[in-house]
Amino acid sequence: MTKVISVANQKGGVGKTTTCVNLASYLANCGKKVLLIDMDPQGNACASLGVEIDKNKESVYEVLLGEANLSEAIYPSVQENLFVVPSTVDLAGAEVDLVYMDRREYVMKEALANYKKDYDYIFIDCPPSLGLLTVNALTATDTVLIPIQCEYFALVGLGQLMNTVRLIKKHLNPNVEIEGVLLTMKDNRSNLVAQVSEEIKKYFGAKVYDTYIPRNIRLAESPSHGKPILMYDSKSKGALAYKSLCDEFLKKQ
Repeated sequence: MTKVISVANQKGGVGKTTTCVNLASYLANCGKKVLLIDMDPQGNACASLGVEIDKNKESVYEVLLGEANLSEAIYPSVQENLFVVPSTVDLAGAEVDLVYMDRREYVMKEALANYKKDYDYIFIDCPPSLGLLTVNALTATDTVLIPIQCEYFALVGLGQLMNTVRLIKKHLNPNVEIEGVLLTMKDNRSNLVAQVSEEIKKYFGAKVYDTYIPRNIRLAESPSHGKPILMYDSKSKGALAYKSLCDEFLKKQ
């Protein structure tokens, strides 16, 4: 049965796209058929997977506006079993366009309905905000995976994100649950990092993955080469961390 997972955190720069791309990549490497939907107007997920956008082909923007079916916007990536629905800069205006649509919170859920059966996992890379694009993603999703950078300000926005998830659960998607919480950019030499990690574990308990993602230069380099870390440097610390995350993720399914 297909599982739809939104990777979300309204704070930017916490590793959402990196996690989305690399977890999807390792799952595809395990033989799972995976679709990654890029709902971030920056479009970094596409670049990270070597997807060159054809201006004559549809994107997630046209899907959200009802101008195209999801199947018309799917691209193959550089990796077998991993497919992408790209975003473009047009998506930045989608928040305004969606405001005037009927059932505006359910557009992505309805767009996915006929295609979910074709994939084992569908990941949605959410923008760094809690606007209508993220609301659409959370309404369409089964679970939410939350990457959190190990720093003080990560804790500040956490309550706002969880409140949004609670509101979505109450009013739009009663089945949504937390998939897991992933500590990212972790530097074990810092006392503050250890304190923040402990606070996050107190808040989320068993939902926090044992695996954490360290700061790693190879992980930061791989998107500029259009490859997930598995294909760029499979022996780097970043690659080993995401492989471990994939193993832990699959054990919990």
